[in-house]
Amino acid sequence: MANMIEIAKMARVSLGTVSHVLNDSARVREPLRRRVLEAVQAAGYQPSQLARGLRRDKTNMIGMIIPDITNPFFPAVVRGAEDVAFSNGYRLILCNTDNDHSKELVHLNQLRTYLPMGLIVIPSKFSDLTTQAESYRKAGTGVVCIDRLPRNWSGDSVTADNEEGAYNATRCLLQLGHKHLATITGPLHLTNAQDRLDGFKRALRQAKLHLAPEYVQETTFDKQGGYSKTMILLRLIPRPTAIFAGNDMIALGTLLALREAGLRCPEDISIMGFDDLDLAEMTNPSLSSVYQPGYQLGTNAAQILVDRVQGDAGPAKHIVLETSLKLRHSVARPSKQSGTPLAILKTRRKAKASPAKINT
Repeated sequence: MANMIEIAKMARVSLGTVSHVLNDSARVREPLRRRVLEAVQAAGYQPSQLARGLRRDKTNMIGMIIPDITNPFFPAVVRGAEDVAFSNGYRLILCNTDNDHSKELVHLNQLRTYLPMGLIVIPSKFSDLTTQAESYRKAGTGVVCIDRLPRNWSGDSVTADNEEGAYNATRCLLQLGHKHLATITGPLHLTNAQDRLDGFKRALRQAKLHLAPEYVQETTFDKQGGYSKTMILLRLIPRPTAIFAGNDMIALGTLLALREAGLRCPEDISIMGFDDLDLAEMTNPSLSSVYQPGYQLGTNAAQILVDRVQGDAGPAKHIVLETSLKLRHSVARPSKQSGTPLAILKTRRKAKASPAKINT
C-alpha cells in the first residue's frame, strides 16, 4: 500500500500539502487538492486512523460495550448507534462483556488505547463505571450509559421508562380480572430490573392487592432463568393466574415451562413480557409485551457523543424514552380453571381425556 511520501511524488506536491489535504488541516489550492485526491485514489491509499488519532489526540472511533451479544434486544440498539455514528463520519467498535464486570474493565482499559472520540456503555452486573468514566472524560472522551445505569452515575444517559412500562402492563392484567399475579424479574442490582419491579408493585398497591415475597422471583435475563423460576411459581398455592416477565427472554422460558407442565397460555396462565422483540409475534401464543425503543436508545446515545464533540459542553443529559403496550394472544381474562393447583388440574384433564369404560 502506498504511503504519504509516494502520494506526494505521484501528485508532484510537498508532503505537507498531502497532509493538509488528507487531514483537512489547512486550505489547499483546488488544483493541488485535486491532484492529491487523484493520486490517493490511483494508489489505493488508506490513511492510518491510529496515526491520525495520535496527531489529533482522538480517532474517529466510538467504542460500544454491551453485556450479552446473544440477547436479541441489543442488535437494534447497536444498529441505532452505528447508523448515527456512520452518518457523522465515525466508526463503531463493539465489545461484549457476557455480563462479567472483570471483562468489562478489560475492554474499558483497552479501548482507551484506541483514543476513541466517545464511549457508549450498557453496564454489566455489579458495574460501577465512575472511576473509569472520569478518566475518559478527563481525556476529552464523552461517555454515555444506556438501558441500565451504574451505581451513582451522574453522566449522560439514555434509558426507557421501565417503571411506567411495567406499571401499565400490570394494570392491564389487573383490568382483565387477574388477582393472583407473580413476576420474574431480572437481577435486581440492575436499575432497569429494579424499575420494572417497582412499576409492578405500584400497580398492585393501587389495586390494594397484597404481594407475598414468594410471588417475586429474581433471575438472569434469559430463557433458562425464566424456565426455572416459572417451575417454582407453578407449585405455589394459590397458583398465579398471570406472570409478568422482566423481559421477553424470561417470558420465552415461562412459555416453555408451562408447555412442559401441561398448562395452556392464556387459558391457565397469562404471560406478559418486556422489550417486544420481533420474535414476540412468532411464539405460540403470540407474546404480549412492553415495547421499548431499542433503536432509539442507540441513536440518542450516539447523537449525544456527536454533539459533545461538536462543542456541546452543557450539563449531563438524561433522556428517558417512552414505552408502549403491545397486546397479543398470551393474555386473557382468568378462566374458571385459572389458579387451580397444578396436581388437581392435571388429574381433571387426565380423567377427561381417558375413554369411558363399558361394563359387560
